[in-house]
Amino acid sequence: MLYFSYGSNMSVCRLLKRVPSAKFVATASLNEHDLRFHKKSKDGSSKCDAYYTGNSGHSIIGVIFEIPETEKPELDRKEGLGNGYEEKEVMLTTPAGEQIKALTYYATNIDETLRPYQWYKYHVLTGAKENGLPDFYLKKLENIKSIQDPKQERYDREMAIYAGKNSSTHIFC
Repeated sequence: MLYFSYGSNMSVCRLLKRVPSAKFVATASLNEHDLRFHKKSKDGSSKCDAYYTGNSGHSIIGVIFEIPETEKPELDRKEGLGNGYEEKEVMLTTPAGEQIKALTYYATNIDETLRPYQWYKYHVLTGAKENGLPDFYLKKLENIKSIQDPKQERYDREMAIYAGKNSSTHIFC
């Protein structure tokens, strides 16, 4: 099945910990949606949302991955399907103009006052860079305000997934 990631799961290391058999397909845009960091998380911060606006000027850039059906239940569990996120089928456009259908998650529990933790923003930015998203989009992500996680052990655990990464050659997670 095809899965569209626009948030922390764009990070190859993060996604492979959740879905070990995930394979990159393409980068793509989800039109009439805006990337918002307003999904209320149980950890007290916010996470990404593919927020439908209906505005043709809004677009989210992300990554399409192929994942086996057998690994989707674990991804659903990690994403909180039915508990703050739901899923929908979306039509995406690749840079070459190809139209591809994929599943994605969207937030149902929203709080505009929350901010993402710095480690979460790092996952999103790392994935965007790894997958070659455009510079203007990287700048948009860099401008997202984030906050420090009050639990150092959670920060350490989240960042530990990058310990084996070698950016000069290839990604090793």
